Amino acid sequence: MDLEQFNSRIRADNRVRAGSDLHEFMMKAAEDAKKEIVRMTRIYYPPSGIRRAVSRIIGKKIDESVTIFTPFYTDFGLNLDLGRDVFINSGCCFQDQGGITIGDGTLIGHQVVVATINHDPDKRADMILEPVVIGKNVWIGSHATILPGVTIGDGAIIAAGAVVNKDVEERTMVGGVPARFIKKV
Repeated sequence: MDLEQFNSRIRADNRVRAGSDLHEFMMKAAEDAKKEIVRMTRIYYPPSGIRRAVSRIIGKKIDESVTIFTPFYTDFGLNLDLGRDVFINSGCCFQDQGGITIGDGTLIGHQVVVATINHDPDKRADMILEPVVIGKNVWIGSHATILPGVTIGDGAIIAAGAVVNKDVEERTMVGGVPARFIKKV
């Protein structure tokens, strides 16, 4: 199985059954990502080296305008799409099996979690994958969590510590647990 086949099957049915060939593909990609992440966290890399390492993890070259502070974690890597001028602060954890798209100019604070997996309440080892789409020029505060299936509109602001469980309109500030509308920006 390759990434194209994996993504095609996920688009058709967003469920991954434990022990299936989809699950095995995910586990192999996770092992590959972990190897590179361990190297990145044990050795100093200059910014260009971090970009090269993350490019190896995600399987495509990221733009030179992208800044990523380590430690940086992804438990799949292959479904992470980074725009230009993206800034990712240290300690972020991306669970990108379902797909994470981050638009140009987005700023992501310390220890932000972006998750694309839920579990089936009846068969807890089975996973349900839903993409997360983060628009352009979004600002996500430290320790925020973005849950599966969420789309964040261009220019939105996510307050520190927020848990975002539903879509956020463009140029809107949200905060809290769960995140609620604060104001238009």
